[in-house]
This record gives sequence, C-alpha cells and structure tokens, in this order.
Amino acid sequence: MAKFTKEDIISKVNEANVKFIRLQFTDLLGIIKNVEIPVSQLEKALDNKIMFDGSSIEGFVRIEESDMLLYPDYDSFVVFPWTAEKGKVARMICDIHKPDGTPFPGDPRNVLKAELEEMKKLGFTAFNIGPEPEFFLFKMDDEGKPTLELNDKGGYFDLAPTDLGENCRRDIVLELEDMGFEIEASHHEVAPGQHEIDFKYADAVKTCDNIQTFKLVVKTIARQHNLHATFMPKPLYGVNGSGMHSNMSLFKGKENAFYDESSKDGLSETAKAFIAGVLKHARAFTAITNPTVNSFKRLVPGYEAPSYVAWSLSNRSALIRIPASRGLSTRIEVRSVDPVTNPYLGMAAMLAAGLDGVKEKLTPPDPVDRSIYVMDDEEREKLGIHDLPADLKEALAVFNADPVITAALGEHTVSRFNDAKEIEWDMFRTQVSSWERDQYLETY
Repeated sequence: MAKFTKEDIISKVNEANVKFIRLQFTDLLGIIKNVEIPVSQLEKALDNKIMFDGSSIEGFVRIEESDMLLYPDYDSFVVFPWTAEKGKVARMICDIHKPDGTPFPGDPRNVLKAELEEMKKLGFTAFNIGPEPEFFLFKMDDEGKPTLELNDKGGYFDLAPTDLGENCRRDIVLELEDMGFEIEASHHEVAPGQHEIDFKYADAVKTCDNIQTFKLVVKTIARQHNLHATFMPKPLYGVNGSGMHSNMSLFKGKENAFYDESSKDGLSETAKAFIAGVLKHARAFTAITNPTVNSFKRLVPGYEAPSYVAWSLSNRSALIRIPASRGLSTRIEVRSVDPVTNPYLGMAAMLAAGLDGVKEKLTPPDPVDRSIYVMDDEEREKLGIHDLPADLKEALAVFNADPVITAALGEHTVSRFNDAKEIEWDMFRTQVSSWERDQYLETY
C-alpha cells in the first residue's frame, strides 16, 4: 500500500518550490537514467502518461518497438537537498511499462518484483536486505577529470588527518539523512582512499532504490569536494577492492523466518535451506553480482573478498558469513557481491537461489570455520569447496547453464545481458595492456 497519494506529491512539490522532476529508472547494466520534466507536466507523469524512447537504453528494446511508459512510484518521491532554491529538483523512481500498460519484462525493477511474487507464494511476506557498499575517492585534475591520485593514506577506521576523506564522507552522510536515509555507520575502509557508509536495511525494492540513490549522492557530493567517487570493484592493484556485502533475511509477518531460538546456532531450517540454495547457485549468479571484467580482479585470495563457495558462522574468507546477532536481526551475509552490480537483478538472482533451496529442502554442507585461503586444492576438494568463476567468460558460461537463475531473470534480460557482456569480454580480450608491453616488448 502506497504511503503517498497523487495529491500528497502535488502538495509536496508546491511546498518545496520544486521546478523540475526527474523520473528515474535503471538500465540493464545498473546505470541510473532519467527523464526530466518541468513541474507543469507533473500531473501527466503521476497519471503514468510520460513516454520515452526505450531503444536508446542499454538492454531495453529494438527501435521498432521503442515506446515505453514511466510509472512513478509515489513513495520514492524526494527533493534533492543540493539543488538551488530558485528551482529545486525532485525525484521519483519509476517502473517501466509497455504501451499496453503491462510491465516491461526487461525493466530490472520489474524483474525483482516478479521474483518477490514467487517468494510470497511460499508464504514469506518480505525479503529484507542491508547492503554495505564501498567506494574509492580519487582527486580530480584541473579539467575536472579523475586521476589515480588518492585523497588519503588512511586504513581501516582511521581518523583525520590520516583520513582526508572524512569531511567529504560526513557531507555525504548529511545529504543522505536529509533524503530520509537512516545511516548506521560511516568509516574509512582497509585500502587507502577507500570508504564505507552503511544504511539501515529495508525490503528488497526499497533497498535497491536506496543503493541507486546512494551512488548518485556519493558521486555528487564527492565532486563538490573536487573528488571522484568510484564504485569500480578493483581500481588499484595490490590493495583491497570494493565490495557490497549484502545482509539478507526472509520474514513472515513480523517474524524472522531465519531465526530459531531452539537450534544450537539460532538458525532455522528455512535459513539453512536458503544458505544451501545460495551456495548451490553461487557460481551461476556471480555473472550478475560481479558483472564486469574488473569484478574478477577483486575475487582473488588475500584481499578479504571471497573466491570460494562455502559458509561460516564467523570466517570472512567464506562466501556466506552469519553475523552474530539473533532474533529479528538473524541474517546471512553474502560477501561476494560488488557495488557495480545492478542491485535489482543481483538481489533477484540471490533470492531465486535461496528460494530454490527452500523449495527443494536442501541441506548445506558443514560450515567452514578456518581460513580457506591457507588450504590447498586437495583439502578444499575434500571439503566440497568450489572456486567462484575466474573471469567474466567463465561466469557467463556457468550463468547460462543454470535454469533457476536464468528463469528468475527472464528470457529478455538474459538475452540482452549476454549480448552486452560478450561484447565487453571481446573488447577486453583483444585489448593490448600496458602489462603486456612491459613484459614482452623488449624481451621479444
């Protein structure tokens, strides 16, 4: 049930002196797009009558079927705090519909909503997610272009003057709070120039909306500090990459379906089955949760990112970790996800994986409570621990061989995603890098 009505939105626009509305949506690759309209067109937008050219958006439709309708989510209305008093700008996040009014199957937000309907058929009422997105801050040059010069030399939980990104990070937090975010933590991460801001969990659609808004705010405020914020998973060699650990749980009404106070570890049979499903399909959904060539430079041993499919009650080298909190806070943390994932598709894929475990009543293997990084191949094989895909090419092959994950995303999304990623892989594969020139130019 929507909190805001059409009349509420019109009233808020008038009260805040809003002059422009951004009708925002997300393309297949997770990039935020928008159609900006003057306030005079607001009622038309609220009646779902604003059209745009879908053939111009990555992964949407061919030119002969280009007309798409924007259906704004009233509850996503927010005024951007940094816009001018003379003409403030507000935002509403939209679902994409076809001209006949039916949901467009290539809209990532619609893909997630469809999977949530599958969840409800199993008796669950909510899929709650708490993300932990990380990012780097780089200085910009005199032309406003990003450099590879870091803004600080800080480390985990460092403070100023070592952490010179502190003021920027604080301003980001203030802007997010002005937009209704409940910030839980903000700190410097392990690598120099790397930061993390955590916000409170919410249901899946709201969380994915928040992730997209978060990225926009981080980049906007960083630029005001003459910094470039990047969510690229591995911008620098030899240091930790950026992840987006995703804490998730299923609810039935007000009860956390992952909690069982009578079990030794506090985890319910539902939680165990969900974990087993995630482990079963982890290699397949990696193409979605780690969707770029660069993503796989992060998923290597030694930099706190998981590269093996296992779970643990504490071990951070495992793909799934179980945080210590119990009761309503009982959750699993999937640690492989990176921040360039399209959040709607990534969460839909992981939900589908977990639900498959619940449907099939799967049982996970024993938890692995010591570092997997120090094990040799033979020991990992004995424990049934498999590697995540080594590169995008392998990830795509495993993804396309998994009927559960591909069915959850739908034929349209799978087809367009494959097209885009095969082009990306071929461009990468045929590129000549500076490493190759350093290795071979003089020697041969």
